[in-house]
Amino acid sequence: MHMSVRSRLAAVIGWFVLVAALLGTAAAPVRAAVPQTASSDVPPGVTAGIAIYDRQTGTFSEQLNPHLQFRAASVVKLLIALDHVWNRGPDYNLPADDRSRLDAMLRSSDDAAASHYWSQNGGSAIVGRMVSRLGLTDTAGPPAGYPGYWGYTALSAADTVRIYRYILDSAPAPVRDLVMDNLRQSTRCGTDGFDQRFGIPASFERPWAVKQGWSGFGSSGDCSNTTAARTTAADVDLTQRALHSTGTVGTGDRSIVAVFTLQPQSTSFGAAYTNLNRLVRSLNVPGGIHPAGTWFGTWGSGVRVRAGTTTTSTVLTQLPAGVEVLISCQERGQEVEVPPYRNDWWAYLPLYGGYITNIYVRSPDNKLPNVPTC
Repeated sequence: MHMSVRSRLAAVIGWFVLVAALLGTAAAPVRAAVPQTASSDVPPGVTAGIAIYDRQTGTFSEQLNPHLQFRAASVVKLLIALDHVWNRGPDYNLPADDRSRLDAMLRSSDDAAASHYWSQNGGSAIVGRMVSRLGLTDTAGPPAGYPGYWGYTALSAADTVRIYRYILDSAPAPVRDLVMDNLRQSTRCGTDGFDQRFGIPASFERPWAVKQGWSGFGSSGDCSNTTAARTTAADVDLTQRALHSTGTVGTGDRSIVAVFTLQPQSTSFGAAYTNLNRLVRSLNVPGGIHPAGTWFGTWGSGVRVRAGTTTTSTVLTQLPAGVEVLISCQERGQEVEVPPYRNDWWAYLPLYGGYITNIYVRSPDNKLPNVPTC
């Protein structure tokens, strides 16, 4: 059978394309496509931006929407701190009150400290300087009309990894130690009363270091007896709540973890907390070790975590309403009655270092299944 002129021409063109492709592959480096996370458990209705960077191999183990911009909430405090100590000289000495303010901002996510530096150092100009210094590509200051709202700074998971890489690998040792030592000592409660033990610290054994972010929850995230609330105007995206977990995991800060989420405006702090925990637990984080235990849902608000298995034991904290908790063991203690329920079993929560009565754990039996006795 004879080939038509068109068929012969197509065959010749196809041969040249194949040769060119083979030569191009041999001559030019191959740029790997940005992997989209296959293993992650992104809950319905949640928008996530994820970047997990393995410092040991110099590769990303997970990425999902890494360049998607989120309002940074308190994660921007990393940039505020770095800008304040930039070019401080060889000894980087800080006045005692300045150091105390930085410690509170990084360790306990103190908003007053962030606002102090934001006002003192030029507001959005801080972001502009750090974008230039660190080569950030997805970061921008708050939108027009919100110049004082540092938490509305736009930030992505990819840029957050870049920030941590600078801190760990390029920053002067006093700056690295200032930031990372504080993040390793992250307090369980922020100064505004919100529980900071979501995401990374809930999902991995130490060592870890974290800078968390949350916005739009009013006063519903209290983890202690305080009623302080995060004060904001309208959210940047106008509709959703932000909950982010960033930092490092593993010996030698092996993995840099940046997980940003936007969740529906109707999502409670406890539900958002649980969504983020499930997502972070599903990720491939080299060097990360998951704590032993079983995750259970809870019900009720203001559930107290106590030092012992009685209602007279010292109150350590209280749980965000409806949050999922890790339980490592259980033991009998004082019987508690919340009509129509009665229960004398208590669950130990390793994340909080205390007990809650099993009456508030979502399980059909008083004694939790597959949970050992303490």
